[in-house]
Amino acid sequence: MAPIISVRALEKTYSGGFQALKSVSLDIEEGEVFALLGPNGAGKTTLISAICGLVIPTSGAISIGGYDTQDQFREARRLVGLVPQEMPTAPFEKVRDQVEFSRGLFGLPRNDALVEQILKDLTLWDKKDNPIMALSGGMKRRLLVAKALAHEPKVLFLDEPTAGVDVELRHDMWRVVEKLKDKGVTIILTTHYIEEAEEMADRVGVINKGEIILVENKNALMQKLGAKHLTLDLSEPLAEVPETLASYDLELTEEGTKLVYRYDTQSDRTGITALLGSLSEAGIRFNDLHTNQSSLEDIFVGLVKEKA
Repeated sequence: MAPIISVRALEKTYSGGFQALKSVSLDIEEGEVFALLGPNGAGKTTLISAICGLVIPTSGAISIGGYDTQDQFREARRLVGLVPQEMPTAPFEKVRDQVEFSRGLFGLPRNDALVEQILKDLTLWDKKDNPIMALSGGMKRRLLVAKALAHEPKVLFLDEPTAGVDVELRHDMWRVVEKLKDKGVTIILTTHYIEEAEEMADRVGVINKGEIILVENKNALMQKLGAKHLTLDLSEPLAEVPETLASYDLELTEEGTKLVYRYDTQSDRTGITALLGSLSEAGIRFNDLHTNQSSLEDIFVGLVKEKA
């Protein structure tokens, strides 16, 4: 099956000479949740804006649902819902009217039942007759999502959808994403909250300095790049790691009360058995030990540093 979004050799250079995108190629499959991660200024918003037709690329090609975004803009744009980081809205307009207006912009007939369901899913139904100016910041963010869903898009872009909002709204957004995914909607998410990507994404793409440096299945990425940490709670604090243990590359933390050993989950041998033997020979005792896997945030930070 052809990808629902296909980007080929996309470049964008602004008039001042800054190159925001450098030969970006990317396929996004229908029905998946794709998380696009990258530091500030990496090109995330420029890439999304180019796909949605808000920014004209310098070169390259984009198709959505088989429609070329340059030659068949209306057909391609009809398939897309965009939730930007910020959007000016008429402060005196009522919530429901704004959602219905967004649907009408795409030439679609009125659908009261659909609008009601969207507002209920986003906990906005009791605010339906309120003017937008009376909404809290979190409620305004929900309204942006409702407006993006009004024309029943096949693809939904969420550009930093929960930046600066409370944890409750963030979790509400996760639930909405799950519902949309169940309906077959393709979701592309950019976020600074790595736990959002870890919670929701099927695949992860990392962009840095305008280039895609990695695209990978989330679980495979975490398995492949996610080192495990063995932490030992020492019986007595150490001032430094003994020279006899230097080959294990141990890290002494929390004022010498913990030793951290990192090992490769893909290796045939973890080295833990040898380490424990060496600790015993060195006369180092511990009260407890536990392991944990690197988070997606750890992996992301490591990738960006590596490509810097």
